[in-house]
Amino acid sequence: MNAGRSNAYVGTGFLPITESEYNLPHLIRDSTVLYNEFAVGLLRKHMVELEGKDYFLTISALGQLSVGRDLLDTTKANLFQNTRGVLVEGDLFKNFSFSTSFFENQARFSDFESQFVANHGEMYTYWYGYKQQNGVVSGAARTKPFKTNAFDYSYAIGSFIYKPIKQLSIIAGNNQQFIGSGYRSMLLSDNSCGSPYLRIDYKLNSKWTFNYLRARHINLVRKKTYNTVEGYYQPKGFSANYISYQLSKHSVISFFEGSTWSMGDSLTTKSLNPLYFIPLPGVSALISKSTYTIYGLNYSQIILSKFRIYAQFALGSGGKNQMAVQLGTRYCNPGKMKNSILQVEFNLATKNMYSDSYARLNYSNYNLPLAHIAGTGFKELLVRFNKEIQRFYIDVKSSSYFLTDYSSQALLPVRLTTNIRSGVVLNNQLEAGIRFNSKLNVNIFGSMIWRTEMLDVTKSNLIFQAGIRTGLMSHYNDY
Repeated sequence: MNAGRSNAYVGTGFLPITESEYNLPHLIRDSTVLYNEFAVGLLRKHMVELEGKDYFLTISALGQLSVGRDLLDTTKANLFQNTRGVLVEGDLFKNFSFSTSFFENQARFSDFESQFVANHGEMYTYWYGYKQQNGVVSGAARTKPFKTNAFDYSYAIGSFIYKPIKQLSIIAGNNQQFIGSGYRSMLLSDNSCGSPYLRIDYKLNSKWTFNYLRARHINLVRKKTYNTVEGYYQPKGFSANYISYQLSKHSVISFFEGSTWSMGDSLTTKSLNPLYFIPLPGVSALISKSTYTIYGLNYSQIILSKFRIYAQFALGSGGKNQMAVQLGTRYCNPGKMKNSILQVEFNLATKNMYSDSYARLNYSNYNLPLAHIAGTGFKELLVRFNKEIQRFYIDVKSSSYFLTDYSSQALLPVRLTTNIRSGVVLNNQLEAGIRFNSKLNVNIFGSMIWRTEMLDVTKSNLIFQAGIRTGLMSHYNDY
C-alpha cells in the first residue's frame, strides 16, 4: 500500500485511496504497443470483465507459485509458496463500488521468517500460564501446521465504498490501512492482518480533510472460560482521527491520533466506552486507564516534481521516552534514468514505544505491530532502488537495523520471558522479473535475500527463489 513511483500526487497519506482520487494504473507503467485484442485482454485486463448500463464487474484469479532454497541452511529444506485466490471487483451505478478477495495458502519459509511467524503466534491458557502455538503471517492470517516446518493459512479481505457526494466517502470492510508516504509507517501500517472497520473520509474544503476510522482488533489470546469448541479471542477497539491541511499544491501536513480501547479482560468482554465513537481528537485521554494512544504528525512535500521528502513524528501515552521518528526522500528518475526511483528512509522507535503498562492495550493487532513491523526499540536505515525497462524490472532493497535490548515479542498481549538482544541485522534483497499484466501485476520473478544477524551469535541466510505471482498484496519479510 505504500506510495508508488509517481511524485505527481501529494495526497493526505491515508491509504488506500479511491481511483477517483488518483489514477492507480500510473503506479505500474505499461506503455507497450499492442496490436490485437487478445494481447490487450491478456496483458491489460482482468480475466472476466462484464459491463452494462449501471455496472462494471471484474473477476480474476490470483496466486503465487514459487520455489526456493536457503544455501546456508544445513537442513537443505525446499522453500515454497503456493497461493490460490480470487478477486471480484465492481462499480454499481455512479457512487457505489466494492472489492472482495479470498486466499488459500501453503508455504515453507526460511528459518528467520518462520521464527518471526512463530514468535507472534496465538496464546492458549493452561493451568501454569500461557502457551504459544501456531503463528501469524504478516499481512495475511494466523496459521496451522502443514507438512514438515510449513504453514497452512487462509484469509479473506474486502471493502465497499459509497460516495453520496463528491466530498464524502463512506468505506467499510475487512482489510489493512496505511498512513504515510514511505515504505514503512510509524503511525499505522499494513503489515498486520485485516480487521472489520468503518472509515469516513470527508473533504471539508480545498485545504482541510478529515479521516475517521473505527475498527475491531483482537489479541490472539484464548479466553480462559468458554462454552464453544475453542475459546474466543480477546477483542479491543481501535480508533484513528486524522486531520490534514494542504499547505500548498505540493505539500501537506496531518495530525494523527490512534488509540486502542479496552473491551474487557481474559474472562469477560464488555462494550466499548461511548466516547470511542465520538469523532473528536483527545477523547481517549479522558479514560486513559482504559486506552493507549499515540499522537503523531505526518508531512509530505513534492519538490520540482522529482523529489518527495516526507517525515513522521509520534509520541506514546504509555510514559516517558515513548517516541518514533521517520525521515525519508524519494527521487524519481535519478540521473535521467527513466522509469526508476531511488528511496532513502530512516526509522526510529524508542524501546518502550507502542507499549502500555497493561499489555493487552499494546499498539498491535493479531499479535503483530500496528506500526513498523519490527515493533519497538530499533533504528533502521532503508535504501531502495527500482528500475523498469518496458516489461522488465529490477528492485533492490537494503535494510540495516541497529538494535539495543530488543525483543521481537515486546508488543505481545502477554508478557513472555524472551531473549533480549543487541546488535545489527542486515537484510539485503534483490529481485528481477518481467511483468505481464498491469491490472493484476502478474510477473515472473527471481529473487535473492542475503540476511545477516550479528546479535548474541552471528547467523546468515542466502536465499534464492523463483516463481510467478499476482503481486497485489504487501507481505513484508525484511525484518
